[in-house]
Amino acid sequence: MDSAIIVAIVSGAFTLVGTFLGIITSTKLSNYRIEQLEEKVEKHNQVIDRVYHLEQRDAVVDEDLKTIDRRINDLEEYHK
Repeated sequence: MDSAIIVAIVSGAFTLVGTFLGIITSTKLSNYRIEQLEEKVEKHNQVIDRVYHLEQRDAVVDEDLKTIDRRINDLEEYHK
């Protein structure tokens, strides 16, 4: 075989190997970054859920305070 053909075949083989290794590395990096983003989104969603529950509890406490305030006013009026 001619040496130019052998060089072309070897160069082509190494080019293919390098390309596939680059694709694999890029895919691993992309998957890692996606996993990190998913973790951040999960933490954010947990905070949103906690805030929602706190707001619900705050509404209940506000309603209880209004009821207590009305009962105190009624007692004050009764004892005048």
